[in-house]
Amino acid sequence: MIKFCVVGHHSRRNMATRLAESLDALTLIDEGNNGANWNHRRAIGWASQQDCRVVIIEDDAVPVAGFRDKAAAWLDRFPDNLCSFYLGTGRPPQYQMQIAQKLIEADKHQWDCITIPRLIHGVCYSVPKHRISDVLTRWDSGKAADFAVGDACGGDVIYPCYSLVDHADIYTVERHPDRVIRAERRRAWRLDI
Repeated sequence: MIKFCVVGHHSRRNMATRLAESLDALTLIDEGNNGANWNHRRAIGWASQQDCRVVIIEDDAVPVAGFRDKAAAWLDRFPDNLCSFYLGTGRPPQYQMQIAQKLIEADKHQWDCITIPRLIHGVCYSVPKHRISDVLTRWDSGKAADFAVGDACGGDVIYPCYSLVDHADIYTVERHPDRVIRAERRRAWRLDI
C-alpha cells in the first residue's frame, strides 16, 4: 500500500484539489507563500507519521494513465531507494547533458531506469520509509526543495527512463533566491504511456 500527498500553492488550489481527488491524496496548500522547501518539508513530516510509503507530488504534475499501479510497482522494486517519477528537460540546466548521456546508455543496454546521485526534480518522488527520519534531521531550509530532499536522503536516486508524470509547464510560483526567471521548457524527457 502507498499513500499520496499533493503539495500545492494557494494560487493553484483548484489544480491541487483535482489532482488530490484523483489520487485520494492528502493536500497541503501553502497559504502564505512560504515556498516549496517549506511545503515539501511539511509533506515529509506527514509521511513520517504514515505506516506505508508516501509519494509526494506537486500540484502541476500530470500523472500518466495507471499512475498509482505503476508507482507502486517501482516502489516495490526499489524499497530502499529514493525514487523520482519525473525526469525533466530544461531544469536544472547543469544536469541535462548527463541525463541525455544516461538515457542513451540505458537504451544501449535496454535498462528501464537510470540513477543520478541527486534528486533534481521535486515534481513527484518518494523517500524510503526508513530514511525519512534522516531527511527530517538533515533538512536544509536554505536549499531548493528537490535538493533539500535528495541531499538529506543521500544515495543514488532511481529515475524510470519513462516518467510516470509530466509537468504542466505553467507559470512558476516559486520565488528563487537568485531572482532569475526560469524560462526553460519543463516537460518530461520521455513519458510512460
